[in-house]
Amino acid sequence: MVLKIYQKYLIKEFILIVCKITFVFLILGLIMGLLEEINFFSEFDVKYFYPIYLVLLNVPSLIYEIFPFIFLLSSQLLFIKLLDSGELNTFKSNGLDNIKILKLITLLSLIIGLFIVIIFYNFSAIMKFNYLDIKKNFTKDNKYLATITENGLWIKDEIRDEINFINAKSFTINTLNDVDIIQLNQDFEFQNNIKAEKVNIQENTWSLYDVRIIDKNNSIKTQDEMSFLSNFNYEEINNLFSNLASLTIWNLFELKKNYLSINYSTTEIDYHLQRIIAYPFFITIITALSAILMLNMHFQKPKLFYIIVGILLSVIIYYINFFFGTLGKNEKIPLLVSIWIPILTLSIICLIGIIRINEK
Repeated sequence: MVLKIYQKYLIKEFILIVCKITFVFLILGLIMGLLEEINFFSEFDVKYFYPIYLVLLNVPSLIYEIFPFIFLLSSQLLFIKLLDSGELNTFKSNGLDNIKILKLITLLSLIIGLFIVIIFYNFSAIMKFNYLDIKKNFTKDNKYLATITENGLWIKDEIRDEINFINAKSFTINTLNDVDIIQLNQDFEFQNNIKAEKVNIQENTWSLYDVRIIDKNNSIKTQDEMSFLSNFNYEEINNLFSNLASLTIWNLFELKKNYLSINYSTTEIDYHLQRIIAYPFFITIITALSAILMLNMHFQKPKLFYIIVGILLSVIIYYINFFFGTLGKNEKIPLLVSIWIPILTLSIICLIGIIRINEK
């Protein structure tokens, strides 16, 4: 498709504004992140580049989260520029109506949104994973690790001078099933092998049921119930798998498969995947809504007024998404409803606004 001159001009201007605003937020993110990392590493003897390196790893994930706000501001600034320069009236006098401009900008936003999801998101997830992987080495949680594989839930837990390697074949709310615990001392010498049919992990003091204990002399002792102290409980284990932003799209599908293999809830993963699928459409609707508001407003007010309106609009949209997202993750409403109802609502508002803008 051969682009017309006005299309090339609008595309160039919009992309340029998006890049400028992204750069501003990138600098702000680097400054704020650097201050946070310097404060974190103040207790450690590390080389000067460590905080800088970690900030660079973390900032793409931050930019991904605020891209909708960036596109909202970009759409506003584009129309402010077109009005201030008189180009909007020039376009109209040459037969180019507001609908055509809006269609071009929203289609461009959709294409960029797809690029962000397919390329940038996976890039930011890899960077975020490396960020968390490096930073965990400087926290006390490094001794307490947990992961989910196709073979179940695996936990490394150090407590009371003992190193415990724990495997559970399935994991449900507050409960581990078919559990195998290998206990070693600090010299990694075998002490005990504890097997339990069921373990209640609601608190840090676990309750083990139908227990068999095999010591280093291969003596076997059985108990109906016993207590087991751990650094983990259900909530803490669940939180370990909540940072899904550090996983690429293919990693998310692999993790979902592993969750299903141990009968663990995939609600968080499904919600995150639906958000990724909806992301390009969300950016498109945000861009369209911002443009429609600008075209329906009178431009006698200062530019700062429109920026403030944009910020307030983004805050309102954020809390609407947060509200529906919370309902979806808590399974109060279906996940699809929690993700797509805000987008459909904004789409309806956009359609109502489109009826008016061509009269401007």
